[in-house]
Amino acid sequence: MSPPRYFPWPDSSGPIAVEGGIKAKSKRGVIGERWWSKRFIALLESYGMSGRLQRGRSYARKGQVLEFELASGKVTALVQGSRPQPYKVSLGVRPLTAAQWRTVEQRLASQALFRAKLLAGEMPVEIEQVFADCGTPLFPESAADLDMRCNCPDWSVPCKHLAAVCYVLAEAFDDDPFGMLAWRGQSRDSLLAALRQRGGGAGAGRAAGAGSVAGAGSAAALAAAAGAGTAGAGTEGAGGGNASNAGVGNASATRLALGDVTGPPPAQSLAGFWSPGLSQAKLRALAAPAPAPAAPDLLLRMFEPPPVTVRGRDLRDVLAPAYEQLAELAGPLAISLSRPD
Repeated sequence: MSPPRYFPWPDSSGPIAVEGGIKAKSKRGVIGERWWSKRFIALLESYGMSGRLQRGRSYARKGQVLEFELASGKVTALVQGSRPQPYKVSLGVRPLTAAQWRTVEQRLASQALFRAKLLAGEMPVEIEQVFADCGTPLFPESAADLDMRCNCPDWSVPCKHLAAVCYVLAEAFDDDPFGMLAWRGQSRDSLLAALRQRGGGAGAGRAAGAGSVAGAGSAAALAAAAGAGTAGAGTEGAGGGNASNAGVGNASATRLALGDVTGPPPAQSLAGFWSPGLSQAKLRALAAPAPAPAAPDLLLRMFEPPPVTVRGRDLRDVLAPAYEQLAELAGPLAISLSRPD
């Protein structure tokens, strides 16, 4: 009979203090400042990990995470525990496929607001719903979607070393929201390049659409002119016999021009024309907060930098401070111009 095997029990002593580790910025309370990092931590806690995550919060604040690297679909780290050898930690998630990213990019590029915010380095709140509508959730839906590994002797998942890495990852998302998208398989540069390209295509599509509408309007005008010409010819040739035909032609042209107008006639809508159809309380509830002002250098970020350098610096980097100064001067000027004389 073979002797019993004993597995090492996790050391209950405190971790070995280290210097130069990655410390969480938050000294107390929750970790994560922006909506996406808070959402990430909240989702982990909703998976039943709340108690386990709290054990790693002190590790994150003490700087026990020695190394941290974020790549497509995987985060790797070294965490100093109570033993001399740091533990190897990995946090994996399945990245989106190329086809899934194309669907997401197309949906994001179709909305000018999303495209502008992302090109300005901001993460719109609605992006989570965009991913969900594409059938590819932005965040892991359950603990089964996460591959958590640590070579420490603690059997619980996540252990305090994994939990510490989760908090460091949340603050990394705070610093760079595009890190969250890179974790799902798309780098910042690749995404922005795709949005710029698709944004140009969308603009061309809109221009083509406008041309089509203009063409339809021209066709209607030609039809009306043709009807008027027929009326004139009929009057000169056969008296009033063809005048009715001219009227029919004009009516057809009018129907062609107004064929896309929907809704009841104005005469049937006068009674409730000035009524909002909602109570004041509902209107206040639907009122959206004032949007945050756009970044001063938004236009510079939306386009590729020109192939021009000034003393070895990109022209965009040279012009950015000037845009910021103009924005500071424009505010007081706009207020003074808005005041009545």
